Amino acid sequence: MTTARQQLLRVQNFNVSRDGFGAGENQSLERPFGDADPGTMFAWAGATAGWPNRTDPGGSRGLDDYFTRDFHNNIGAEIMGRNKFGPQRGPWQDHEWQGWWGDEPPFHTPVFVMTHHARPSFTLSDTTFHFTGGAGPAEVLARAKEAAQGKDVRLGGGAATIREFLDADLVDTLHVAVSPGIEIGSGSRLWKSPDELLDRFHLDVVPSPGGSVIHHLFWRK
Repeated sequence: MTTARQQLLRVQNFNVSRDGFGAGENQSLERPFGDADPGTMFAWAGATAGWPNRTDPGGSRGLDDYFTRDFHNNIGAEIMGRNKFGPQRGPWQDHEWQGWWGDEPPFHTPVFVMTHHARPSFTLSDTTFHFTGGAGPAEVLARAKEAAQGKDVRLGGGAATIREFLDADLVDTLHVAVSPGIEIGSGSRLWKSPDELLDRFHLDVVPSPGGSVIHHLFWRK
């Protein structure tokens, strides 16, 4: 007799600065990450052979490439915060905005957007966006696991949303890429120190082969 594999809530390839910020202040339509520079933050992933937006041959192999290629492995649904979906705040003024990603979002799964303000679901390509209408982390996770049909659920961010699920003790594994050469100073913060999570998680710290980030791998004790 075989037992069903436990569905996990996973944080993958989430980038933070040396001082623990995933994004800066002053988010806008033109600057999804606010005052932070995503080109610098995500440079380690963009340099890999497995980066999905790569248009030229080549790219690095090894550990960084493994994390890039593993991003969609056994993921059946995603949860994200409203600020990852778009720059609007408060009640939806209209439904024209459909995310930063154009007609073919990169998720390829159902996506659950954490928001207090209800909005009808819609589908772009093979991704359907659902809006949680004020539901809490446990309820949203239950809905996402059902939609994932036995696969894991990815918690995509931003930092405040990840903290919300951490505070509810719902996260099973985290991969956080820390950029030691970048300091943001204010904005959306994941932690002051990764040591904050050591009461609940084991931690391995592995430098990127190129030295641009330090990979922090957490798994539940």
